[in-house]
Amino acid sequence: MDAISEVYVIEFGSGRLTAGVVPDIGGSIAFFRRGETDILRPLSAQAAAQKDVLGVASFPMLPYANRIIGNCFNFEDQTYTVPPNNGIERFNVHGSGWKSVWSVAQRTRDMVELVLDHRGTADPFRYRAVQSLALSSAGLTIDTRIINTGSRPMPFGFGHHPWLERDRDLELQFRATHFWLEAPEGVVSDRIGVPPELSFAGGRGLPKSWRNNCYSGWDGTAQLRFPSRALGLHVQADPIFGHLMFYADPSKPYFCLEPQTNASCAFNKMADGIDGLGVIVLAPGQSASGRVSFTPFEL
Repeated sequence: MDAISEVYVIEFGSGRLTAGVVPDIGGSIAFFRRGETDILRPLSAQAAAQKDVLGVASFPMLPYANRIIGNCFNFEDQTYTVPPNNGIERFNVHGSGWKSVWSVAQRTRDMVELVLDHRGTADPFRYRAVQSLALSSAGLTIDTRIINTGSRPMPFGFGHHPWLERDRDLELQFRATHFWLEAPEGVVSDRIGVPPELSFAGGRGLPKSWRNNCYSGWDGTAQLRFPSRALGLHVQADPIFGHLMFYADPSKPYFCLEPQTNASCAFNKMADGIDGLGVIVLAPGQSASGRVSFTPFEL
């Protein structure tokens, strides 16, 4: 283990690709590097000392991704509530996984498996989550599995939340069929077709204005090009990840591109009869899983 300040990072990998995880900070990725070049924004010593999960390279989102409007939702004629969990924000965001301490179940030179047993003291979810993070000569893979350990069927979702450095010459490319308009406080309003000016299908740079939007009907692939670093990154996700959240604040030196199974605010939108939300209903003992891979390449 290598230390960043007072927090221990489990480093793994060999050859040119290395990565590190911080089980105590949300079961998150601390860094992912190719040689001396960071592929994801690395955890700083200051963020590590403060155990600031918003400062990691990537964190898991589960048992759902993004926000729940009003901190409550209805499912099978029952109303469930969740607590606010992110500072001054009014609504719960990303669930409980990123706010929890994970256990190390297994570790080898090229792989770390993390486990979280959540018993739902402040929310209605009971689940076991397993993250298997592995490095090969090609790249980093993250296998996520979630099991409903509760006594009743519940809606679930999961995803990962990478933070990437905002290079001036960066180009981003991905395809999706729909775009969710943003409402106040980071929630969504209406789902529309992707207009040309908001599409990344042909590849384009980061916008010069604020974006915090969910794309639905994502085909599971994205490509990023960082010419100033002579580096590219290919993101590939299993079909269960049908949504991609895009966050870009031009005042910040980073942006986020988040593969996720469910649309933002999907648990609320179920009541509107909207299809294609990516909500996974698990009966007691049932599980769902999916893989996301990050493959760097030279430009």
